[in-house]
Amino acid sequence: MTSESSEPGDGRPVRVMVVDDHPMWRDAVARDLSEAGFEVVATAGDGPQAVRRAKATGPDVLVLDLNLPGLPGVEVCRQLVGSGSGTGSAAAPRVLVLSASGEHADVLEAVKSGATGYLVKSASTAELLDAVRRTAAGDPVFTPGLAGLVLGEYRRLAGEHSSGRPGGSDEPDAPRLTERETEVLRLVAKGLSYKQIAERLVISHRTVQNHVQNTLGKLQLHNRVELVRYAIERGLDDA
Repeated sequence: MTSESSEPGDGRPVRVMVVDDHPMWRDAVARDLSEAGFEVVATAGDGPQAVRRAKATGPDVLVLDLNLPGLPGVEVCRQLVGSGSGTGSAAAPRVLVLSASGEHADVLEAVKSGATGYLVKSASTAELLDAVRRTAAGDPVFTPGLAGLVLGEYRRLAGEHSSGRPGGSDEPDAPRLTERETEVLRLVAKGLSYKQIAERLVISHRTVQNHVQNTLGKLQLHNRVELVRYAIERGLDDA
């Protein structure tokens, strides 16, 4: 594993917290991450403990199981992503769900609660390490076959949202995006990764990240998953 895979881009290791109620699995994931160069700042075995420790340590990425005692994983995600992550970090952690379940209902509920990505536990160690790195960069990561499900659900919700409105132009105070930001947003809505967007627009991966972060700030959104939904609601994925 190279340093590029375990650093968020500012020269420091990605800070990760692992939450799972099975000690052997939790310890194995934490060990694999540490050996790959990530900084495991905490682990937790139940929902309330996860919320407390995440707020205390401010991880960049939360590797989160859904089936937790005390508080379900989706509620842990909702509390942390919705409120920010505590001392030393103004931003909420990005959440990568690592679950034994591949049920569509579980995936959609996790994403709606604020998760950036969703990986099933049958994934290999290499896939997990890559998923954590990409999650830290803000790239949605899904077990193959699940990304299309999420985009399809967003399109369905967007259709319901727009059906009660006369059109999509009833937002006179909507923030103004630059032409390049809008171009990047369209590609984000189509489900392209940062790497694919960079190749398509012939710009660097870091430039794509900067455009996405600027757009998130202007739109007052928390993560790229929310950005995808925003873009789809405005029909940018069909542009």
